[in-house]
Amino acid sequence: MAKKRIMSESLKEEIAKELGFYDVVQREGWGGIKARDAGNMVKHALEMAERGHAKGK
Repeated sequence: MAKKRIMSESLKEEIAKELGFYDVVQREGWGGIKARDAGNMVKHALEMAERGHAKGK
C-alpha cells in the first residue's frame, strides 16, 4: 500500500523554517529531525488548519 501524503513538501519546509530546524532537514533529510520537532510540526499544521477553518466560517 502506498503512503498517503498528508502535508505537501512545501508546507513541511515552510513549517520547518518557522520552527527553526530546516537546516537539519537540508543536511539529513526528514529522518534526521527529532521526534519532538516532528510533533511540533504536526501541532503547528493543525493550528494553521484550525485558523483557516475558523476564517472560512
